[in-house]
Amino acid sequence: MSENACAGCPEKGTCNSTPETCGLPAKSSKGRIRRIVAVGSGKGGVGKSSVSALLAIGLARKGLKVGVLDADITGPSIPKLLGVRSLPEGSPLGIVPPQSPILGISVMSINLLLDDVTKPVVWRGPIIGNTVKQFYEEVFWGELDTLVVDLPPGTSDAPLTVMQSLPLDGMVIVTSPQELANMVVEKAMNMARMMDIPILGLVENMAYATCPHCGERWDLFGPSHLDAMAKKWNVEKLASLPMDAFISRLGDKGRLEEYDNPELLDPLIEAFCAVETPVSE
Repeated sequence: MSENACAGCPEKGTCNSTPETCGLPAKSSKGRIRRIVAVGSGKGGVGKSSVSALLAIGLARKGLKVGVLDADITGPSIPKLLGVRSLPEGSPLGIVPPQSPILGISVMSINLLLDDVTKPVVWRGPIIGNTVKQFYEEVFWGELDTLVVDLPPGTSDAPLTVMQSLPLDGMVIVTSPQELANMVVEKAMNMARMMDIPILGLVENMAYATCPHCGERWDLFGPSHLDAMAKKWNVEKLASLPMDAFISRLGDKGRLEEYDNPELLDPLIEAFCAVETPVSE
């Protein structure tokens, strides 16, 4: 970790830690996690949480052991998407996260602890960071191949605090074809680079829609900028995902695990698995 990792930290200049001795949790929490990958975006509304859930689903379908840490504390949606309704349970090993009903994806989210999921979580960044850190350190994740972390959107205090609270091995950036979204997503990429978090690749969500009658492709939000963005930042193109009403309907019903479209999921998962990701020790 370089000095750039301290950039933007609210404690910069007032603490005695070096980048090497900063209070990041150890690479192994309760259990063993091989890779910890964040999914982030420069702005909300681009389908970041849906991509997080689909990534976890695709990896689990390959036989990997997967967990999702819902770090989007003020806008959690992972339990709803994956149909997780059970409460976390206590054990001598730590908090045991509930699992999704079909693929057994372990999930930890603030929504699983609220008596009313419509109540807002009005917390400042440090409290959010401490909560996410607890979700990592005090939860017994067991043996996982990949822990997917669904980050808060944007580049403000909330995602910054989360990124500083977890030992991330890499980050997937989600965007959409809109020029506005691409302008903002570069802020997220700059933020990741400033914090020495490897950018594993780009996912362009809502890239197009297909007419159900004639099969014509509609670029609803304009032409794709994925190739140009990947070339500019020298990062991998992981996938260009269409708008699919079936994904929305399944997610609304908590049944996203039932989504089985190899033409959409396989390229994303194959590209993700092909990227060399540092492995946590």
